[in-house]
Order: sequence, then structure tokens, then C-alpha cells
Amino acid sequence: MLLPELATRIGAELSDPDASIDITDVCALSDASPCAVTYVTAERYRGVLRLTNAGAVILTPDLAPDAPCPCLLVDNPTLAFARAIELLRPRTPTPAGRHPSAVIASSAQIHPSASIGALSVIEDGVQIDAGVEIGPQCVVQRDSVIGANTRLVATVTVCERTIIGKRVLLHPGAVIGREGFGFARDGARWVRVPQIGRVRLGDDVEVGTNSAVDRGALGDTVVGNGVKIDNLIQIGHNVEIGANTAMAACSGISGSTRIGEGCTIAGAVGMAGHLEIGDDVHFTGMAMVTRSFEEPGVYSSGIPAMPSADWRRNVARFRHLDEMAKRLRQLEDRVAKLQQAQREQAD
Repeated sequence: MLLPELATRIGAELSDPDASIDITDVCALSDASPCAVTYVTAERYRGVLRLTNAGAVILTPDLAPDAPCPCLLVDNPTLAFARAIELLRPRTPTPAGRHPSAVIASSAQIHPSASIGALSVIEDGVQIDAGVEIGPQCVVQRDSVIGANTRLVATVTVCERTIIGKRVLLHPGAVIGREGFGFARDGARWVRVPQIGRVRLGDDVEVGTNSAVDRGALGDTVVGNGVKIDNLIQIGHNVEIGANTAMAACSGISGSTRIGEGCTIAGAVGMAGHLEIGDDVHFTGMAMVTRSFEEPGVYSSGIPAMPSADWRRNVARFRHLDEMAKRLRQLEDRVAKLQQAQREQAD
């Protein structure tokens, strides 16, 4: 589309209103072509920006002087570029219908506009709403509900009685509603405690590749509207996640923890069970969360990487920390007594 139309549709201000370049594609800053639009997000890319061959660039006004081409001025270049991608490279939806190899129970209710891919299995009592795309080799078990315009990319498993909202995106290998991790001791043996709850995913949820959301032990595991779950994430039974929270890869949330709205959980964060996490709480990478955090803020733990020799020395000292703390307290007591004696002498 012509550049002025693109600017209007992504909510940008065009630096040169007379520019009428025909934009046909999106590209990275370093390899963009004269018919492509690209974007810049940070000061450190000014050097690359000056050399770009792009037809136009999306950026904030402070970076515009370094651009050798027309600029699309916005406050949030990443968001504007995402909208440009949707316009210039729209995804082609899968045509409605059922692949001949799909196995579909007679009691399943499937909207005529839905698509069921090759080798997928749809069990009894399943409800699939308008515009749903079920990719190849997916399994939707009995009495589950999948809301309108949701997409299961491929090899996704939706376990029994799961409720999935509208416009949900489930990436390959995601498992929603599997039986949670619950066991009781019988002497030396572990005996499984049946998990008879459900999973409820809200609207506009995304679950990444090979991530798992366990169903509740008795009640439901609840994932709120707009939650984004990256790859290789474990959500335990009866967890509740508030709207618009985002979780990066390799994080794990233990059972019955409640997370508020608008939180961010960086990569490899581990949370213990039965915690209360408030709204707008943000954990940095590899944080070990063992207590509740109800106040908004940014929280961290873990030890940053350091030279191996330094690490070995520090590890060798760890086992002496308790002894050192006791000695420090003894020294503090002695200093306090000396200071008290000096004051008494001065009086």
C-alpha cells in the first residue's frame, strides 16, 4: 500500500506527507529494500539506521534526524511494526472443512466455518465455535469447549472438560488440562490423587510450544484474558493468572499460586505453591519466588554470572557464612559494650 495509507492504518505521523512510496513488504533494518518498511527501537541502532536502504522506517521522533528515508513517527515502534506486519503479510486462514483423516465423534458440535486438520481427533461432547482452526494431529478430548477464532497450530492436546475462550492461540505441543501433579504417601509408595477440576483459558490467551497448563485438583485452573505464556512453561493445578500477565520461557508455577493482572515473569522463574502475587508485580530472570509479593514492583534473586575463579572462591566461603555471622554479632556486641563504657566514663 502507499506510504500515507500505511501511516494512517498503523496510527503514525508521516514525516514527509508528500511521500508516496508503494510499500510491499516488511524487513529488518540492516537488509531492508526500497519497497519495504522497517523499524528502530533504540539509540544503539543509529549507525545502522543511517545506512538503511528501506523505503520507510518506523521510529520515535528523536531518532528521525538519522533516517535517510521517510519516517513513520510513533511512540511505540514495536507495536506499530506489528500492525504493519499484519497489514503487509497477513496470515492466510485455513479453509473451513474437515480433513478426511480426522476422527470426529458424532456428538461433537462443530461450526460449519471451523477447520479440522489431518489426523486430528475430536471426542464426544466437544463444542467448536465459528472460525476455529484445529491443525494436524491435534486431540480435543470429551466435553471441551473451544471459542470462536481460536487456533490450535498442530499436535496440541486439549484434555477433557477444558474451556478455551475466543481468539486463543495454542502452539505445537501445548497440553491444556492434563491431570495435575498430585500424590499421597502410602508407606514408601506414592498414590495418585485424582485431579477432577478443569482448565479455563480466557480470551486472547497464547500458550507456547511444549507448555503445559494442568487442570485443578478440585476447582479450576484459571488463565485470564490476554495472558501470554511462552515455550516450555509449567502451570500447576489450581493456579490463577490475572489478565494481561506475560511469562517468558522455562518458568514454572507451583500449584494454587495466584498471580495478579499485568505482571511479567521473566525466563526461568520458579514459584513455590500457595503464593499470592499482586497486580503489576515483575520478576526478573531466574528469580526464585518462595513467598508472596502483593505490592507492585520489580523483584529479583539469583546470582549473576561471574568469572569461574571468583565463583569457586565464593562457593568455598558459603559454608562459613553462619560462623562468620556469629562472629560478626559477637564483635558488634563487644563494640557496643566499649562504646557504652566510654560514655559512662565521659559522664
